Amino acid sequence: MIELTSRQLQIIDLVKKNAPITGEQIAESLKTSRTTIRNDLSVLVMLEYIDAKPKVGYFPGKKAAERKGGSHLLQETRVSDIQSIPVIIRETSTIQDAVVTLFLQDVGTLIICDADGKLAGVASRKDFLKVTLGNPGAVSMPVSMVMTRQPKVVTVSPEESVLEAAHKMIFHEVDSLPVVVPVSNEDAIPKLEVIGRLTKTSIVKLLLEHELETKG
Repeated sequence: MIELTSRQLQIIDLVKKNAPITGEQIAESLKTSRTTIRNDLSVLVMLEYIDAKPKVGYFPGKKAAERKGGSHLLQETRVSDIQSIPVIIRETSTIQDAVVTLFLQDVGTLIICDADGKLAGVASRKDFLKVTLGNPGAVSMPVSMVMTRQPKVVTVSPEESVLEAAHKMIFHEVDSLPVVVPVSNEDAIPKLEVIGRLTKTSIVKLLLEHELETKG
């Protein structure tokens, strides 16, 4: 089974909502060029997710109907409906403490907050491996030395759809997203309060439960 890219998923959704729609209109909606998406359109037509009619545009294909249930579910479900409790550590915590937390909580990424409890960054198992391999002294370093710092952290709001969150995960190649709400302040970089986390596992669970209910 061919795994569709984030852009291809967006194209399918655009065709469903706006058919008939031309390639130029799709490119404009995606803020890219017709040349850039030409291969995506060809692949989706070949796989029957969309259908092309000369001088008319693109329509949903046979496979689009099969995807309707899951796609609609992800579009209608808010992040707040399936978010889980965030696993948070302070930016002053040592890498050793962080690694212990990773394994005790069985997560792949830690959310890191500052002294005020606001989002400071995130760090993954890969980040910790990079710094600790061949460097025993690294375990006493603060996690702030290896984390990806805010505002470069990819986040999601509780009001966003799970579909939008899934697109972010695929595009940025991450397994989870901090769920945040902005906190009013006068700083150049807005501070964000972490209220949860969304994982790929939560999304898969949502789809599986929907599939079981549909077949039941």
